[in-house]
Amino acid sequence: MPELVDRFGRRHTYLRISVTDRCNLRCLYCMPEEGMKFMDQDRLLSYAEIAEVVEAAAERGIRKLRITGGEPLIRPDLDRLIGRLASIDGIEEIALTTNGLLLAPQARKLKEAGLNRVNISLDTLDPARFRFIARRGNLEKVLEGVRAAAEAGLNPIKLNCVLLKGINEDEIETFLRMSVEQPLHIRFIEYMPIGHDDAGWRNHYLPLGRVLETARMKGYELEAASEAPEGSGPSENWRIRGAAGTFGLIHPISDHFCKNCNRLRLTADGHIKPCLYWMDELNVRPALGSREALDALLDRAMAIKPENHEMAALLAGEAQSHVPTERRMSQIGG
Repeated sequence: MPELVDRFGRRHTYLRISVTDRCNLRCLYCMPEEGMKFMDQDRLLSYAEIAEVVEAAAERGIRKLRITGGEPLIRPDLDRLIGRLASIDGIEEIALTTNGLLLAPQARKLKEAGLNRVNISLDTLDPARFRFIARRGNLEKVLEGVRAAAEAGLNPIKLNCVLLKGINEDEIETFLRMSVEQPLHIRFIEYMPIGHDDAGWRNHYLPLGRVLETARMKGYELEAASEAPEGSGPSENWRIRGAAGTFGLIHPISDHFCKNCNRLRLTADGHIKPCLYWMDELNVRPALGSREALDALLDRAMAIKPENHEMAALLAGEAQSHVPTERRMSQIGG
């Protein structure tokens, strides 16, 4: 079968799979404090349906999977899905993005099912600030999840920190110090306007150049990470000389990485999204049961994938060439 190559010559090997839009947090950059109208459970793709899509995608060159949400560990028996996906010919790696609250009791069985590694969202190391950003939950539960992931061998462990101007930018040095003292990989991420373009985003967006400025101001000697942690994707990776871990910068707005994009997304309700930011998506349900139809759908995704997302144009107040999605990040599985 031909590989998944779009109009711009980008070869796609990576599929992100959302298994739910529900979450046990209400992070201020992801969804409104009052929550959202969540999907009825019968709208979610079943594990068998997800596996069918992955089987078709793997025949076309998809090698890496990431399970996301919402919060994916809310979905019952997630280890059963991991085991099924791990058995598909061609799949080489399965990763999980989680907020960590439910990870500690599940880490070992997920590893045994075939999960390779985890990314854990952690925007602050201050308990009170955690409650402010996440609007609920317990920081210590997340840290327990980090420890359990390490004990289960879900390495490398990456901590995803969304930087928010005026909220957690004063913790940049604290996270950098974590990368020195522990074999963790801190990934600073720019706040993206997915599903909303409002004053909150504009007021709290912070370019990631601030991280390098802070590191140099603190006297850290930086070197490009010669061996990026597995699955680094678009991250610009650095190491503080002598550090046990690394830190990375994911800056989709100030320095977008669209020219190297190799990913597709499958939403929890069964839509292929060629691009996280734009509205375009393709419903897989009518194609289920037919490998020919699924192949045609994947070909269509390659045909409509845009060259880039133009979030920087939005920040500058410039016109955009496509229609941005109205889905929030938790509804897409960013």
